[in-house]
Amino acid sequence: MFYRRAPYWLFLLLPMLTSAALGDEYAQARQRLVEDIQQDVRDTSLYLDKVALDPRVMTAIATVPRHEFVPAAQRHRAYANRPLPIGHGQTISQPYIVALMSDLIKPRAGDRVLEIGTGSGYQAAILAELTDAVYSIEIIEALGKQAAERLPGLGFDNITLRIGDGYYGWKEHAPFDAIVVTAAASHVPPPLVAQLKPGGRMVIPVGSRFLTQQLVLIEKQADGQLITRQILPVKFVPLTGEHN
Repeated sequence: MFYRRAPYWLFLLLPMLTSAALGDEYAQARQRLVEDIQQDVRDTSLYLDKVALDPRVMTAIATVPRHEFVPAAQRHRAYANRPLPIGHGQTISQPYIVALMSDLIKPRAGDRVLEIGTGSGYQAAILAELTDAVYSIEIIEALGKQAAERLPGLGFDNITLRIGDGYYGWKEHAPFDAIVVTAAASHVPPPLVAQLKPGGRMVIPVGSRFLTQQLVLIEKQADGQLITRQILPVKFVPLTGEHN
């Protein structure tokens, strides 16, 4: 059987064609993920008192490449609406929860947001699409260093990272318009409350590893009083540090 040799220029184009195909595949996967999250919001609307999240949040979900924030072995699951392991006993949160937490703080352009628990950097990247400045703290050094390399490489230049114990916040950059805690605490850390600006919002899972955790929204009034609302049951890895 006779095979015609492909022209040389076609071999040069193959990597670009493959990359374009993958890019399109991931774009479609992100759109399916957006649809899955929208359905989850409708399914949990009784908890949320809403049937849709902020369109800006959903645009961020459709834009940020989640496959870049998971280990290579998990890439085929990157756009499943579920948490995934990222090593060191940690996970990248379920996209629905990432979207919900981002929505609950009502992010605006010009806001300064503190994130406790950088992990792979995915939640920070979503927040960076919605606000001007994100400050993120990771207690596990290896994860913090990986995120510090990954985020600038993906073009996120409005995220400042630090390795340390997030329980105590980041006083040097306080007060914050919003705080997002991505690990479950047994109680709301007082230093974080102190660093939340009047009029600001904090979202944090509260509870232990072995009992029901609740996603809690805290709104700080102009006079410093706190309004607390339990949103829905969740399951997060525990917040670690000297305070435990």
